[in-house]
Amino acid sequence: MNPYYVPFTKEMKKDYTILIPTMLPMHFRMIACILRTYGYKIEILETSGPEIAETGLKYVHNDTCYPAILVIGQLMQALNSGKYDPHKVAMMQFQTGGGCRASNYISLLRKALEKAGHGDVPVISFSLAGLEKHPGFELSLKMLHAMLYGVLYGDLLMTLVNQCRTYEVEKGAAQALADRWTERLGKEMGQGGKIRYRQVLENYRAIVRDFGKIQLQKRDAVKVGVVGEIFVKYSPLGNNNLEQFLVSEGAEVVVPGLIDFCLYCVYNNILDHELLERGSWKNYEIYKIAYKFLCKKKNDMSRIIAEDGHFTAPTPFEHTVTLGKDYIHTGVKMGEGWLLTSEMLELSESGVKNIVCTQPFGCLPNHICGKGMMKPIKERNPDVNIVAIDYDAGATKVNQENRLKLMLANARANLAKEPVGV
Repeated sequence: MNPYYVPFTKEMKKDYTILIPTMLPMHFRMIACILRTYGYKIEILETSGPEIAETGLKYVHNDTCYPAILVIGQLMQALNSGKYDPHKVAMMQFQTGGGCRASNYISLLRKALEKAGHGDVPVISFSLAGLEKHPGFELSLKMLHAMLYGVLYGDLLMTLVNQCRTYEVEKGAAQALADRWTERLGKEMGQGGKIRYRQVLENYRAIVRDFGKIQLQKRDAVKVGVVGEIFVKYSPLGNNNLEQFLVSEGAEVVVPGLIDFCLYCVYNNILDHELLERGSWKNYEIYKIAYKFLCKKKNDMSRIIAEDGHFTAPTPFEHTVTLGKDYIHTGVKMGEGWLLTSEMLELSESGVKNIVCTQPFGCLPNHICGKGMMKPIKERNPDVNIVAIDYDAGATKVNQENRLKLMLANARANLAKEPVGV
């Protein structure tokens, strides 16, 4: 057991505020509403600015993974702000339990708290791998089932916003609509009642219809896919507002959903048994059932998007799995592993030929499965335009944006060469 481990007790649940670092704003807001239903006081941190990295570097070595510096910096900045009673606050960190440095974030955070004189602040590990036990925070199947729909709703809204905001006549209309739906869905799921799948499907249709009413300008735009390490791929804090920058440059952003990463984690447990004979047959069968269940949920959402006819639906995960098998073995699963390669191929196949591969500087899994796979992907797909962008406390935003502008310039030149109708 970690010497800095402090359990989150049942008594703490009554009056402790749990701070959660940002990553996917819409997804996390809905998940927070679900957790509040179970009696937890949740606050999602949405602070930004260079001082977060500066705070992180006070407590974490600068060789540490950049997402860890940001996550710890954001949490420590909140604790030091005076806004919260340090004797009535806890922190939560999401963990996959994988083999990269991300599994050490909680240990690093606890050391930072000890260094700051707040070693009695509990840090809750949110992990399906059961890395730690906290008497006051236990995940139930009912909680996870509700959170699944928070992920799916978040993916749907993210997909539709990205397909609208580059072309919208009234700037900000798509995000404003997504914010209204996020609030509505958060309240609906935060009521603590039974989630009825028929209602979920009706909500999908209503959301797609509402986005279909947004007035859009018909014009050609460069489509840019975003892949990479999960935090810098999704978090505006981690990628210096990458999506906002690409939209400001007139590009349409395409980002694979969070449900794909969840499916990737489940699928890897199936592979562990098939390739390494790890785990029991019972767990193997449970993971196979979970995989089919999650695929069906994603495909139902995609079907409703396709049926409406206004928007492009996400690729079925069952197909995504097959795309990278001639490039990288599915046993390569540290960090984002084979999924990172498959997502680049998925984007290319769907017509998104320009891809930004986001990665924390020194992130070994991503340098292998992302940057390292760029050459073989380009050799077999010469029309693909990939740029790898490193994110680090020492990296300058200007340099990152200049590289992105060069990629966009090449993309626009290629778009101009395409024949009409392509």
